[in-house]
Amino acid sequence: MKLLILTQSMDVNNPILGFFTNWVKEFSKHFEKITVICLEEGEHNLPDNVKVLSLGKEKNKSRINYVINFFHYIWRERKNYDVIFVHMNPEYIVLGGWFWRLWQKKVALWYVHRQTNFKLWVAEKFANTIFTSAPESFQMKSKKVRYVGHGIDIDRFKLQKISNSGKVLHVGRITRIKNIDTIIRALKGRNLTLVGETITADDREYKQELETLASEIGVQVDWLGAVSNDQLPAVYADHSISINASPDGGMDKSVLESLASGCPVFVCNSAFRRIFADYANIFMLKYRDFEDLREKLNLWEQNSQKQGIMSELSDEVRNRYDIGTLVSKVSNTLHG
Repeated sequence: MKLLILTQSMDVNNPILGFFTNWVKEFSKHFEKITVICLEEGEHNLPDNVKVLSLGKEKNKSRINYVINFFHYIWRERKNYDVIFVHMNPEYIVLGGWFWRLWQKKVALWYVHRQTNFKLWVAEKFANTIFTSAPESFQMKSKKVRYVGHGIDIDRFKLQKISNSGKVLHVGRITRIKNIDTIIRALKGRNLTLVGETITADDREYKQELETLASEIGVQVDWLGAVSNDQLPAVYADHSISINASPDGGMDKSVLESLASGCPVFVCNSAFRRIFADYANIFMLKYRDFEDLREKLNLWEQNSQKQGIMSELSDEVRNRYDIGTLVSKVSNTLHG
């Protein structure tokens, strides 16, 4: 069987989507031929049975050019794929859905996000299957949804001894939904490292607000900016604690990577409660409650079982959320 993959970026150096090149490598083990259509192409090293076609963002093409190239590629390559896998971008299905249905090609969407909109509603109508990580990660009711967990590179994110640096880490875009202000309020007198970029004008305004807040409260913030996926293990190893204060919704991959690396992570998102299991009362936070976060951090620092707990949680993530396991589940469904 031959597979068409549609995604936003094929660039191992992309700080947000660089991991997806490894997904494609895993898919290549399950399909005779893979064609990837991406919005932007950068550096990648893929197997011989994978061909990458770019819509042209890296060449500063216009949106009209993107659409023209999209229709050109799905038509030209139509005999080179039997099934379609769309990663996180329902607009591809909005554009191509009628054609794929006419050509009798099955379409699958991977979507892990709290947001729902008209594009997703349309994509759900054309998709044969929708893959997501957990019930909290797909907010639209549909009989097409399959819960398959998430996938991380467990060979890259290996269990390490908990750092005694005392430094606190947040990995993710600098934007309001991440509630970084709550983290800063809880960390009076501590150091915080922020890995991630601003994207919108509101993100940049939020960053300025965070800088002011940190100065007022007395938190030293180290702004690392974008960090590629292959550099993240060293970042986790250098920090004693990681925090993710996002609300319920998509299962943030950074939380899984942190746990696999042995870096304790405190979260608000109830999608992770099943992973923490008996340790949920230690790591699950009340949403936007900085006092609760501060108290749990203090209790964790007094915990004499840290290394054993993190070893157990790392094993749980590594056993259940390996990228190979995830792609096998998805591929088996696509082949069916």
